[in-house]
Amino acid sequence: MNLPANLKYTKEHEWIRVEGDVAYIGITDHAQKELGDIVYVDIDTLDKEVAQDEVFGTVEAVKTVSDLFSPISGTVLEVNSHLEGNPEAVNSDPYGDGWMVKIAVANPAELDGLLSAEAYGELVGA
Repeated sequence: MNLPANLKYTKEHEWIRVEGDVAYIGITDHAQKELGDIVYVDIDTLDKEVAQDEVFGTVEAVKTVSDLFSPISGTVLEVNSHLEGNPEAVNSDPYGDGWMVKIAVANPAELDGLLSAEAYGELVGA
């Protein structure tokens, strides 16, 4: 399983990569494998404030729809427009082209409560 050490993770299977005061967020390799083929990503929180653990959108696979939970509080600055016509990028490149939103980090201290790659790997049995 692919678990980049430079990312932080949530128990709900999101990853976060912080660059300055902006964070990229997506779902983990484990999550996309569990969901199966991703057919649609629905995020309607652009320019909205989201709280830590609040739903910022949904991801739809062939057999199920799952909520997307924000690992941190902040304002959604951008939604990955590449996913509109290519939702399968979440399956093929969950940590690259498959990112979902960019969020302005409101409270950097919240990052301390997230999981390391090692801890997330233990959670999912990797």
